Amino acid sequence: TRVNPNEMPRVGFIGAGQMATAMARGIVKSELYAATDLIASDRSKEQRESFAKLVGCQTTDDNKSVAKGSETLILAVKPNIVPYVLAEVKGCLNSSTLVVSIAAGVSIATMEELLPKGTRLARVMPNTPCLVGETASAYALGANATKDDGKTVEQILQACGQTYQVKEKLLDAVTGLSGSGPAYVYIMIEALADGGVRMGLPRPVALQLAAQTVLGSAKMVMETGEHPGLLKDKVASPGGTTIAGIHALEKGGFRATIMNAVEAAATRSTELSKAAEKKSSSKL
Repeated sequence: TRVNPNEMPRVGFIGAGQMATAMARGIVKSELYAATDLIASDRSKEQRESFAKLVGCQTTDDNKSVAKGSETLILAVKPNIVPYVLAEVKGCLNSSTLVVSIAAGVSIATMEELLPKGTRLARVMPNTPCLVGETASAYALGANATKDDGKTVEQILQACGQTYQVKEKLLDAVTGLSGSGPAYVYIMIEALADGGVRMGLPRPVALQLAAQTVLGSAKMVMETGEHPGLLKDKVASPGGTTIAGIHALEKGGFRATIMNAVEAAATRSTELSKAAEKKSSSKL
């Protein structure tokens, strides 16, 4: 049901790019808020016009006005821009403002140093399927955030897919898995399609079969609740085609390669976070 605007004032976005637009569209589509309860700011006129057209809400180039009028303020700007934005709007925040950042690598501690003491903060790691309403996201709350703040963040993110609360130190692992994961899956879809083409299928047919196979398999995991290993075993009959294909995957180190990819991306996320904290501290 739609949230009563008298109980929960509007949501403001600083940054009106693709991710912000996707989140806003999800919020309106789910009827969590009406489009009139949302506002977004962006320096780019093109971004503002696109956001307004797709979401149906008002936009501005004034970050301060968005910060003043929003109870939930979502930072949807590039990580290197966050310190400048926070410096600009920190005087516009009050005790009722919840600040939610989707900027990768900018820690809660870094934002706390740049904002008034006691500011309620949340940090979110979404992924690009948010653009089609199927995000796999996670969030962490700052020390000053309340349980109700957590519920607000969950409501917003669930309007765009699935979300899970984790400790902030695990957000790098989330980045390696679901943040970067879509790219791994795209490569798998492409490889499946290439295999089909190699065996004679027309490419358009092979690509659609590959994509639908991944979509259907994911739905099987989500909807049956069964372990992927069990679902795999149900497909692989003794001496059959599937177990022959699985054997080829195991010989190629498929499992280890995927695990290594998650580890590499998570490690890189940690490195970038530390670099961002160091750079931010030098500006304080």
